[in-house]
Amino acid sequence: MHTPASISIVIPARNEEASLKDLLPALRQRYPGSEIVVVNDGSTDATSTSAQRVDAVVVEHRYGMGNGAAVKSGARAATGEVLVFMDGDGQHEPADIARLLEQLDAGYDMAVGARSSSSQASVGRSWANRFYNRLASWMTNLPILDLTSGFRAVRADKFREFLYLLPNGFSYPTTITMAFCRAGYSVTYVPIEAGKRIGRSHIRPLHDGVRFLLIIFKIGTLYSPLKLFCPVSAAFFLLGLGNYIYTYVVDSRFTNMSALMFTTSVLVFLMGLVSEQVTQLIYRPTHHELQTAASSSTSAGSLSLRKTGNVRQP
Repeated sequence: MHTPASISIVIPARNEEASLKDLLPALRQRYPGSEIVVVNDGSTDATSTSAQRVDAVVVEHRYGMGNGAAVKSGARAATGEVLVFMDGDGQHEPADIARLLEQLDAGYDMAVGARSSSSQASVGRSWANRFYNRLASWMTNLPILDLTSGFRAVRADKFREFLYLLPNGFSYPTTITMAFCRAGYSVTYVPIEAGKRIGRSHIRPLHDGVRFLLIIFKIGTLYSPLKLFCPVSAAFFLLGLGNYIYTYVVDSRFTNMSALMFTTSVLVFLMGLVSEQVTQLIYRPTHHELQTAASSSTSAGSLSLRKTGNVRQP
């Protein structure tokens, strides 16, 4: 079981003074020995003051850098063996943290709070998240119940392995989830009911809509690019083939449109191959990880030899 001293609760916040007044005291009361890290992402209100009242560690951003940037700053500043990420807008219940930690104690590397359909901010966001979940589940062959949830508990050492991959915007949950699946780390989901946020959302539909569409491509490029590029390549090939058959039957000729579609099919497939190689390089074990594995193997071998020697002694 994780002790309170080994847990760091990281809260990215931007102009969340109203919600932090209730959230932080509730966290301090429920987890008195845990570290609370509030990342003030360029707030213009008293967000930092609210955090200081409960002796939280405050990380200051001089200007708004984004939710993902705040999460990365909080992860770097935290000292706990387990990181708990939650929004500062009051949507997540402190009582649910214990349920996430139970899954880590059961052996999982990351536990994610999966929101019910009634917990989504809007109907549009709900349908978009369902689409992302289905796409990610197809890509990974694993059940992904909430790809974009910002409420999660994770082992700190494993989370920090992928800090360089995380974007500064709102799509950090997508990136870290796909990275964990790609690296072979275990992820589980805990059903939660998210409350209504306090204050105004920082997500701008028109400005951030394109970013959320890019999540689809990020899902593929972070896990298995060929699984995304191959269907697109096949679609262009079939369109070119269909166009060629039609023009051959009607005009007995091979048109430029068919040639363009065949060429596009080959190019898309080759792009997938290159992306697959890049993905392999991204998840290649670092020098430090290889040294750690070799050291563990040597230590295990030495221990085995000592045990064998002891058995052989009269």
